[in-house]
Amino acid sequence: MNFNKSEFVELKSMYVDEIKKEIVAFANTHGGTIYIGVEDNGNICGVEDADDVVLRVMNTASDSIKPDVTLFIHVKTIVVDKKDVVEVEVQCGTHRPYYIGTKGLRPEGVFVRQGTSSVPASDTAIRQMIKETDGDNYEDMRSLEQDLTFEKFTAEFAKRGLSVGKFQMKTLGMINHDGQFSNLALLLSDQCPQIIKAATFASIDQENFQDRREFTGSILKQLEDAYSYLDMRNNNSAEFEGLLRIDHKDYPDIAIRESLLNAIIHRDYSISASTLISVYSDRIELLSVGGLASGISYDDIMLGVSLCRNAKLANVFYRMDLIEAYGTGIKKIMSSYSGHDEKPEVLVSSGAFKIVLPKQDFSSKPSSKNETKSNETEKRENIVFSILKDHKPHSRKEIETELGVSISTTRRLLQQLLDSKQIIATGSRKNVRYLLA
Repeated sequence: MNFNKSEFVELKSMYVDEIKKEIVAFANTHGGTIYIGVEDNGNICGVEDADDVVLRVMNTASDSIKPDVTLFIHVKTIVVDKKDVVEVEVQCGTHRPYYIGTKGLRPEGVFVRQGTSSVPASDTAIRQMIKETDGDNYEDMRSLEQDLTFEKFTAEFAKRGLSVGKFQMKTLGMINHDGQFSNLALLLSDQCPQIIKAATFASIDQENFQDRREFTGSILKQLEDAYSYLDMRNNNSAEFEGLLRIDHKDYPDIAIRESLLNAIIHRDYSISASTLISVYSDRIELLSVGGLASGISYDDIMLGVSLCRNAKLANVFYRMDLIEAYGTGIKKIMSSYSGHDEKPEVLVSSGAFKIVLPKQDFSSKPSSKNETKSNETEKRENIVFSILKDHKPHSRKEIETELGVSISTTRRLLQQLLDSKQIIATGSRKNVRYLLA
């Protein structure tokens, strides 16, 4: 019987603890056989105590390699040239990537077979194996980081009288069938790698920067910190009707809360970009990456249809009473602006989702339908007329730039002028242009 090292054959003159690396590599690739008692040049040297070697191989595979790979290993003793050789047959496993437990799901713990060598797998190869085994759903996939703690998550559950243990984590989808933490667990853990970035500006654009923050830790901690950040910037004002004092906030609390929850629950966490919060003098913008989940349109979400990208994360929030029911967030945001001219905007692209909350204006509430328009509105209308006086079609973006106001303010103003028949619109929805009537 001839022995030659190859992509599918590994030779060892004796048992060494590093044999676990070879087992991992074969299980992660196309399988193979390890012969213990054969030198690299193919000479048969045999082993002294074959039974002991067999036991040590099985113990190493059972104790040192994760997930459990023993179902894909068959160890036996064969006699070659009257010498005992231990044959370790390794099949390609079904729960790849396999890794050395003390090293984790990192290149130093995950090996693959290349030619006659077992080499560390790249981060890309590790992610691809996880994707092939666990599917495309980010929150269901095994976390690359398994050394996780859950202090914030446990504390928040305890506040609500909810228990946190291995059984509950499995039920929620934080632990998979092999006892490994999923990406859902990673998001809820204190080691969550995702970040929310927030910034405040003194004007309607980003020229006058005031403050910048980054919120890290468990996604629950980020939610709490981001809400506090926005709440501190949600100024109170007051007016009096006789002896009655009426307090107002720049933004409805429910709009801030629901917009923030929407940005966290529905974003695509497989993309490394951060969730962005921008506070301007006239609006708040919340931008999350990922666009709409496949199978749902802009019109669907405005009608209240919900197709959640992160259903298990949404279920955790539901159990914590952070959300009441799926698909109601956008409706609540819109309803919170009842009685105000400017409404929130939902902007969607193929890779992002943005909610724009306009600052509420309590200074010029109309007392009757015939009340004279404000000086500011009249000034803005005159700017629009001056832009359109050349009798050429102009886009909403051109008009918005000249006005120096938000998208929602521009759209509201243009709609008022269209309703009063002072201007007309031409072109399709995406290419609409405006002219003087």
